[in-house]
Amino acid sequence: MPEPEVSLAPETVTPEPPTAEQPTREITRDGVHYVLLGTAHVSRASVTAVTEMAGSGNYDAIAVELCPARHHALTKQQQWKDMDLYRIIREKKAGLVMANLALGAYQRRIAEQFGIEPGAELKAAADAAIEHDIPLQLIDRNLATTLKRSYRAVPWYKRMMLTTGLVMSTVSSEDIDEEQIEKLKEGDILESTFTEFAEQSPELYEALIGERDRFMAARLRQENEGNAGKRILVVIGAGHLEGLAKYLFEDNEAPQPEIDRLSELPPPNRWLKFVPWLIAALVLTGFFIGFRQSPELGWQLVTLWVVINGGFAALGALIARGHPLTILSAMVAAPLTSLNPAVAAGMVTGLVESWLRKPKVSDLEKLRDDATTLKGWFRNPATRILLVFFFSNLGSAIGTWVAGFQIFGALSS
Repeated sequence: MPEPEVSLAPETVTPEPPTAEQPTREITRDGVHYVLLGTAHVSRASVTAVTEMAGSGNYDAIAVELCPARHHALTKQQQWKDMDLYRIIREKKAGLVMANLALGAYQRRIAEQFGIEPGAELKAAADAAIEHDIPLQLIDRNLATTLKRSYRAVPWYKRMMLTTGLVMSTVSSEDIDEEQIEKLKEGDILESTFTEFAEQSPELYEALIGERDRFMAARLRQENEGNAGKRILVVIGAGHLEGLAKYLFEDNEAPQPEIDRLSELPPPNRWLKFVPWLIAALVLTGFFIGFRQSPELGWQLVTLWVVINGGFAALGALIARGHPLTILSAMVAAPLTSLNPAVAAGMVTGLVESWLRKPKVSDLEKLRDDATTLKGWFRNPATRILLVFFFSNLGSAIGTWVAGFQIFGALSS
């Protein structure tokens, strides 16, 4: 099989500002000439450079560091108006929506501090493709896939710190610090959000950056197969420039298998999957032993389970400022759902809350602003539903462990 035609030109510097401020690489692969433009997600100069290069008439297509979901988020500002929280909770996507809101809130803080929306240069590239009637290629991996692979890349005991870091970046009122600003200048919003963790965890860095470099290289080759002689402008964060150039230059594997491999979700650890079922089996065994010793002890154990498990779940719903009937549903549902790990208490309470207090269009319109503060998360009915889901689940999980120890303490006494 003949080797693909590959050539790597030295760094290209355009003499006219502001394009000169943006690092570039030029690569010819399989007869297609790629100009990689490294941008900063908080730079007006990057926006201007993209607009000038895209409008020069020198390119047959524009590729951007966006997936369809992120492209939609940048170009369709009314996306949250169409959010169906009832469906989101039923389809077990509440956690992903909370993560997206948290990232959006972090970006909003950046916009307020720098006076420019992160990703404005990517939006400028997408707009330029429409304006000049040339194809737009969305080459980044799906955001949900990246978040899930990143989460599963770190050990289970670090996931709570990762989640806490994301929450704190959302509700903090402090300015973005110097270290995070430097990451933003390198051009990757995801890495800058998880700066501390990415630097300390090679696995997390690989999922956030390295894998996406390989994915985008494969997507470029896939999109431009048979386009020999064409020139493609590739707009990416500067932090991806060297990695993308390397993989676009070196990779010889067929694009589709590479894309499929990097899009797979790694299975959760088997032992973690069986832990909830093991706990349920132990609790039911405790009930069985208790009733064998005496009916009074058996009912005492059942009461302990219902009161403690349901009480903690109800407390979680109360902390989230759920409706009184939502709190009652947490009390009733948690003792049952904890014995059936296929259904979470938060699914029940979230659905009840969304049915009782369905957000209005005006609530969804204010979602982007309200998600930037802790007070806003509790005030807005849409985010409050997500908080009810989260805190009910957390309360039920705590209640399961506390009640379990109480049950076996009563059996051993």
